[in-house]
Amino acid sequence: MLFPPRFARIVFAALMSIYMVTLMTFVITWANTGLIDGFVGRWWRAFYIAWPIAFCLILVGAPRLQRLTSLLIKPPHQS
Repeated sequence: MLFPPRFARIVFAALMSIYMVTLMTFVITWANTGLIDGFVGRWWRAFYIAWPIAFCLILVGAPRLQRLTSLLIKPPHQS
């Protein structure tokens, strides 16, 4: 184990935001400009602008969204 349990929220937010931002900025940069010269530089710029925003949004929003999800999901029928 690399991190103590108290860091679980931060580690989750970091991993989720890196995963999402990497894929989303790649796809959007590709869709907007194509895989032409300078693609990696344009993708990297989009990534380093978007990542801190995504990290903060996930860190703040994930607990609230998990609670909302639990309210929206029907509990299984108990027999």
